[in-house]
Amino acid sequence: MVCLGNICRSPLAEGVMRHLVNEKVLDWQIASAGTGNWHVGQAPDKRSIAVAKNYGYDISSQRARHFIASAFDEFDHILVMDKNNYRDVLSLAETEEQKKKVRLFLTNEAEVRDPYYDNDLFEPVLLEIEARCKEMLKELNS
Repeated sequence: MVCLGNICRSPLAEGVMRHLVNEKVLDWQIASAGTGNWHVGQAPDKRSIAVAKNYGYDISSQRARHFIASAFDEFDHILVMDKNNYRDVLSLAETEEQKKKVRLFLTNEAEVRDPYYDNDLFEPVLLEIEARCKEMLKELNS
């Protein structure tokens, strides 16, 4: 799961998907990262932590990571929250196989809105991420 700073959207997606995968007892590796490196090592945004907690997800122990090219070798799917970050991730891909791993998190070219500058977006973003994680779990586990 990849967004810009790895403190709002992608930690929510990581936390929700990890929770759902653990409930199903699947052996999947779930992680998140940001295309920017300015928050590396920091906890998710306190608003992301709070909204996640309100819905039963604990993301408080996650720490921001920077997306690096070795992720292409580590993961089967690289799911990106918006088109700008999609382009940034694709620019690091060296092969067609790596490029095929990258796709937008939402379907139909939709983007997950960045709630960083709007407190009222955190809950709708979490609900959108949760719904998509549940869909993906069915798609990838069938």
